Amino acid sequence: MFNKIIKLAHKKCSKLEFPENGLQFYEVVVKHASRTTAAAASANSDSGNPPVLVPPSNPTVIEPLPPLRDVDESERRALILRKIQGCCFLCDFSDTVDSVNEKETKRQALEELIEIIQSGSFGFSENQEDLINMVSVNIFRCFPPSHRGTEYLEPEEDDRQLDPSWPHLQLVYDILLRYVVSPETDIKTSKRYIDHVFVMKLIDLFDSEDMREREYLKTILHRIYGKYMVHRPFIRNAINNVFYRFIFETQRHNGISELLEILASIINGFALPMKEEHKLFLIRTLIPLHKPKAISSYHEQLSYCVVQFVQKDNRLADPVIKGMLKYWPVSNCQKEVLFLGELEVVLEETQCTDSLRCIASLFRQIGRCLNSPHFQVAERALYLWNNENIMSLVAQNRNVILPVIFEALENNMKGHWSLAVLGLTANVRKMFLEMDAELFEECERQYTEKEAKTRELEEKRELTWKRLEAEAAQAVREDMVN
Repeated sequence: MFNKIIKLAHKKCSKLEFPENGLQFYEVVVKHASRTTAAAASANSDSGNPPVLVPPSNPTVIEPLPPLRDVDESERRALILRKIQGCCFLCDFSDTVDSVNEKETKRQALEELIEIIQSGSFGFSENQEDLINMVSVNIFRCFPPSHRGTEYLEPEEDDRQLDPSWPHLQLVYDILLRYVVSPETDIKTSKRYIDHVFVMKLIDLFDSEDMREREYLKTILHRIYGKYMVHRPFIRNAINNVFYRFIFETQRHNGISELLEILASIINGFALPMKEEHKLFLIRTLIPLHKPKAISSYHEQLSYCVVQFVQKDNRLADPVIKGMLKYWPVSNCQKEVLFLGELEVVLEETQCTDSLRCIASLFRQIGRCLNSPHFQVAERALYLWNNENIMSLVAQNRNVILPVIFEALENNMKGHWSLAVLGLTANVRKMFLEMDAELFEECERQYTEKEAKTRELEEKRELTWKRLEAEAAQAVREDMVN
């Protein structure tokens, strides 16, 4: 039965192709370097030239070759191909003493390739399959197990591992970047090699602990997104899948901030009116990214992406704020400070307050932050009233906001331990009094009545407990007498 299910799944998968705008589909084309030998031999035999022997994609040795500048123009093309294929040799950087000559030979070959690419005489159309194969062999690899686990460490405490093979990797990434951005690279031809499989593997590399590698990947993926329009939906979906896996499964990924930087430039280019799929991306992906504990490592980029959506469509401020309230931290004070900062920017960009249907619940949460025993949380919440746009929003909706927040202000005035919080609370209280004295007095009256009722209930509760204690003591004495 299991084999039948697998066969049926394979038949269905073979008919699927990647969607473009949810309607059209494109094939995933995988080009293999093993085809290079036959193709090169066939091309040379047709032209009358002797066949060129092509080494395997991952040779066991690297052959020292003469510099390109020392050979004739007629031999340069064949030498370039041999150097590209020689660079498929992988060096072991775990041992600094082993293969020193091979490492230097490969480094010189990579630098020569970069020089000839810079000179404009490389010929991407002739060598691109071998070039992409060489790049793939070098950069696509498995990462060692992380030494940090799932707990996020602050940058000053985090001893991130740097890839020892970076001297070669940097040159390979430089070659790939120059290939992608070169005007000589034909999009129709190159998309057979820069295909969905290649892009997916490239996105998987964002989990590298080496920040230098992630910076190169960020630039390269952004250029691919801009140049290959056919890959744009696929790239967005692949990044979404990385986020989903991070949020709901692993809670650990090294490249979330870099991926968000790429998405920030993508969001900036969204046309208006915004498509429904882009709004769903905000609701289903960006807002849940507020949930993980490691948000401090990427919050700046996340906040920028969210604010761009609100700038493009003010009506999105309401679902954004509701989502933030849903994931509001309970016991993580540093995370609360980050949320309050993002909330201020979102409210500042909200021009029309009519679309905000969550004002009461929002300021109820802000009131809880005002009473926080952590002085940084309380101060950050009180600083919201220094923002002119937020003060304008408060003035327009004071009939809703002041009754919700008045109790928190009075509780702070009664006994918050921080003198700075007491001073800021007094200033906010004075602002409300000057804004609407009648409403302030009404809230004060209601607060006084509520406090009186609370004291009355507390007194009744104490009297009830005393009566119960007395009755229990009387029952015990009667039992002892009997």
